[in-house]
Amino acid sequence: MAILSTSLGPIGIERCGEGGVPLLFLHGVGSDRHAWAPQMAAFGDERLAIAIDWPGYGDSGFIADATRITFAEAALAVLDALGIERAHVCGLSLGGVIALRMAADAPDRIASLVLADTFAVHPEGRAIYDRSLAGAASLGLAGLAEARADALLAQPADSATRAEVVATMSRIDPAAYALAAAAVWLADQRAEAADIAHPTLILHGSEDHITPAALSDELKTLIPHAALVEITGAGHLPNLEQPAIFNRVLASFLSGVEEKP
Repeated sequence: MAILSTSLGPIGIERCGEGGVPLLFLHGVGSDRHAWAPQMAAFGDERLAIAIDWPGYGDSGFIADATRITFAEAALAVLDALGIERAHVCGLSLGGVIALRMAADAPDRIASLVLADTFAVHPEGRAIYDRSLAGAASLGLAGLAEARADALLAQPADSATRAEVVATMSRIDPAAYALAAAAVWLADQRAEAADIAHPTLILHGSEDHITPAALSDELKTLIPHAALVEITGAGHLPNLEQPAIFNRVLASFLSGVEEKP
């Protein structure tokens, strides 16, 4: 257990490595900080790599009525507590939504953005939100995890990866899940995305049916200077499904950003 005391309360955190421009990983609505284990192991060899739990998730304290603004404040509070002025921010799904929020609220704190399997606005967001809360209420998080796992992953899914996804989602506090679901599925940050000036990489799993390719294309339209890369053989969780490819693409992007004067 690793807990960091911040201005917004305790935050669950993993840290690996030191030096360089830090790299902050932000997880999705059905996950926690441990989902970034393949990235922490890879990038902790060259820089400080950080993965955090959202409020109410994992080892983080619950914040009543938290919104996506609160989630962004929590991530920034982690940087404050660690004395980090600027960091690369890599967010998946909900994490990407919050990364956009961070860039809008505190642009000077962001060295670059990596937006994986995420969106500015989801055309089916309200329906997904309603189904998510209804499923959590009727099935519990464990039942919802079992029902949703195959939709999250490219098929046929690796059995160990599937089991990890189900186990992680099963541990989530339902109240925290409801707040995070609102933060991601009800977001409309098209204006914020259009104002992004940071170096940006958009990643998308080729088999992602939760956030279809059209949503990554829309992000690319809103952020025209962004690079867009499809990760073949991955669904909604490419960092877990194809970690070697994900890490290689991310490393190349960071190297390019840091080589520029």
